Amino acid sequence: MMRLWDEGPQRQVDLVRALESDAPTVARTVRRLDKAGFVRRAPSTVDGRVMIVEATQASMPLKRTVERIWAELEALTAGALNEADRANVLSALERLESNLIAAEPKVMS
Repeated sequence: MMRLWDEGPQRQVDLVRALESDAPTVARTVRRLDKAGFVRRAPSTVDGRVMIVEATQASMPLKRTVERIWAELEALTAGALNEADRANVLSALERLESNLIAAEPKVMS
């Protein structure tokens, strides 16, 4: 949902890639969100085989709730850190992520 709120309508296949998930899982999730009224699915006007997913107006209260929860989480976890400390933590986390990504093929084999 956050990706749809932030970036607007998307091809369903782009959501699969962005979420690093598999197509059936994303399709089920989008179907559930559609049924709940949070997203709208429609065939692309350019290519009828492509499904476009967009957030609906009904999802906006959910967006505000998610944003409030993220702000609370940030305050709890990083509230006492100054900007330099936040930058250092973010940099360290990015390095850890890179290390894990690089190690994944080794672990999987």
